[in-house]
Amino acid sequence: MSASSLPIPQPPRTPTPPSDNPPSPQPVGLGLGPSIQTEHDYDIHTGINDSPERERNGSIGRIDSAASMLSPTSATFSTTNGGLSPQGSLYSPITPQTASTDGEFGSIDANAGAGVVTNPFNFTPVQYAPPSQAGQKSELLGKRRGHKYRHSSIHASHMDSIFKSPAPSQRTPLSVPASLPMPTRKEAWWSMTRHQTMRLSWCACHFLIAGYVQFSGAGSLAMTALSRLLLFDAAGATVCVVVDVMGNFEVWKRSSIKHPFGLERADVLAGFGMAVFIAFMGLDVISHGIQHSLENVGTHVAHSPHDHERVGAAHVDTASLLSIVSTIVSAVLLKNHARIGKAMRFELLAGWGRILGNPSHFLTLSCSVLMLLLPFMTNDSYGWFDKGLSFIIASLMIAFGVRLATSLASMLLMSYRPAEKGAIHRIIDEIANADSSVTNVDEARFWQVHYGLCMANLKLRYRSSRGGYGMNTDDITRVRQKVASLIRQRLGGVNWDVSVQLSVETD
Repeated sequence: MSASSLPIPQPPRTPTPPSDNPPSPQPVGLGLGPSIQTEHDYDIHTGINDSPERERNGSIGRIDSAASMLSPTSATFSTTNGGLSPQGSLYSPITPQTASTDGEFGSIDANAGAGVVTNPFNFTPVQYAPPSQAGQKSELLGKRRGHKYRHSSIHASHMDSIFKSPAPSQRTPLSVPASLPMPTRKEAWWSMTRHQTMRLSWCACHFLIAGYVQFSGAGSLAMTALSRLLLFDAAGATVCVVVDVMGNFEVWKRSSIKHPFGLERADVLAGFGMAVFIAFMGLDVISHGIQHSLENVGTHVAHSPHDHERVGAAHVDTASLLSIVSTIVSAVLLKNHARIGKAMRFELLAGWGRILGNPSHFLTLSCSVLMLLLPFMTNDSYGWFDKGLSFIIASLMIAFGVRLATSLASMLLMSYRPAEKGAIHRIIDEIANADSSVTNVDEARFWQVHYGLCMANLKLRYRSSRGGYGMNTDDITRVRQKVASLIRQRLGGVNWDVSVQLSVETD
């Protein structure tokens, strides 16, 4: 081994005592020769405050404040071993920790063991595990809506447990229901009271009486017309029973969004159908009488001549008495056709009581009484009297149907037909002069909903007070009560719902 290959002995690295005149720093050589110098008090002279050497020498208090401010604490490294200083030789005060390759951090203490590494955090790495099924998607991914953060998967998975979304606001329930359940036929049958069952049984008897009059009076055109009247009375009584049975349910009278006035307007529609029915039956009687009158006239010989025999007195009397009894029972005990009497309101029959004041009952009773005169007619006058009476009954049936259909059509069309002509104009004039503060009636609408309810909507104009603020609450209430009482007195008979809107008169 040559002398040039032998290693050169180096002096021991011992710290030199600090001096007042520190030597100037020497340049660092490029090789590994003796030109490398170590200064243990370099940090003291350069102003590093947290040097361990300072702490050992107790010279922290002698550091110039200006130097410490101009020279912040920083890490120093040696370039001897590739830029890394050996452990224990040089100190790097306040050196930030750097993460190692395994995700942990090393210790700040340089004297700590090399194999012991402390971790200041309390989490542990978790390996990602894919879902068990390949096609399975997370529920949180399906809840994403656009690019908003509160709908993102991160928010759904981590923040929903902390921030709860507000509960949806509860809408105030409507005072009027949207719809009400409709009763079935079975429910309607079991809801019938004892009185309603008796009325329905009487309606069946009424139909049997009408059938008996029809078949017993086959030779009389007047008895045929009477049977049509009894058939109308039986059908009307049945409609009245059905209406009363439907009144047992809430949907009939209570208002809803689907049916604002309940189902009581269906009663008006049924009455309109009955009016058309009786009018057509009157036309059928007239057409049948004209056919009988013209079938044997002239040289034409009828294929089937209708030479009716005279009806016996017993059949006529029995049919007339049965029709009278059935009509009185329906009017007094069962109160059928009461709604028809309210709808038509004949002035001539208004004061004749509950039975004769009803046009339907009056027509049936008067025709039944006239029918008792048939047995007293001779053979020559029997034919003319029978045909004349049948035409009178048919004409009355047509007139009754037209009048009833007109009254009920006004209800279906949301209008009002007073019993007296010009009654509405007189009521408006009285309302305008009812109170001194009311100056004009701008709008007035009167209409009937069904048999038992009418409505009046008025818009009045009143004079403002001296202050210009209009009337007070007491005056407005007084005017509305006066208008409502005036309408109920003049147009009584049914329940009136009056609404009054007041507006201040402007100059």
